Amino acid sequence: MVGEGETLRRIFPRLPHAEGELLGPGDDAAVVAAPDGRFVVTTDMMIHGPDFRSAWSTAHDLGWKAAMTNLSDVAAMGARPTALVVAIAAPLETPVSTLLGIADGLRDACALAAPGCGVVGGDLSVSSTLTLAVTAFGDLDGRAPVTRSGASTGDVLAVAGDLGRAGAGLWLLFRNGVSEQRGTTAPDEVRARAVREAHPQLVEAQLAPVSPIEAGVRAALAGATAMLDVSDGLVLDARRLAVASGCSVRLDPAAIAREARALNDLDAVVSDHASHFVLAGGEDHALLATFPAGAELPEGFRRLGEIGDPVDAAEPVLLGDTPYSARGGWDPYEGWDGAAG
Repeated sequence: MVGEGETLRRIFPRLPHAEGELLGPGDDAAVVAAPDGRFVVTTDMMIHGPDFRSAWSTAHDLGWKAAMTNLSDVAAMGARPTALVVAIAAPLETPVSTLLGIADGLRDACALAAPGCGVVGGDLSVSSTLTLAVTAFGDLDGRAPVTRSGASTGDVLAVAGDLGRAGAGLWLLFRNGVSEQRGTTAPDEVRARAVREAHPQLVEAQLAPVSPIEAGVRAALAGATAMLDVSDGLVLDARRLAVASGCSVRLDPAAIAREARALNDLDAVVSDHASHFVLAGGEDHALLATFPAGAELPEGFRRLGEIGDPVDAAEPVLLGDTPYSARGGWDPYEGWDGAAG
């Protein structure tokens, strides 16, 4: 370990500057322009064990995913991402190259999905568990935020981004990216690499997702009434939208079948499970939005169903006319045995 000062000296040149950065890394705090007078802010953590396995993810993957998941939350408010603050706590024996790889992932995700957004500060510390914490900021450019609670009966439900790929990728990793060790299964780097090479689009959707960040602003400009990031599965997040808006969500079976066919056409390994992954796979980081009836959907969005009247039932999400009560979606603690891997 070369020490905090030298590590940061090597990291800073790899990080992207933010267009709104008035004062960047080097002082006690950064200063970022907020032309709108308001700013959107969100934070998310990634912890070795419940959130990622080092045997499966590269350092670049970790930085990329840490950025992308936060950028997606900003986009889901109809805002334009402007800046990130990143804190990393790593075991003492962590190679500097790992931290530089994380920085490169942060840089590349911002460059692809949110040009003009950069890292303006953060912190670096030592911990027994590798942990990344990212806080993201966004500008509304004078618009009202698009919240989860604005949907109304008759609105069209639509999605931008992929559905089911990330869940399928995680299923493949747990099925084929592990090996027997001391009577139990553990993530295996060599096997995971082989799975990624055989099914790159599915595995990379899980380890290095791409969210349609610019679609958030397009949705807001097109009059979206509600929106959220599909991070925990389509049904689970549609349920959150329904509860927040006091309505029901009716998923069109034909639209779900279309999404399942697209997933199956991408990789036939999921043929028996495609509909499940679309509905409950989790970690897609697509954008789920509602628009007034008759409105033209903005570029990148496709219809999934409609918003209905409130229902007197515990399950406000319906697949056709049938309440969809099956469990599913992303839960970092469900079934986790405490092992990191």
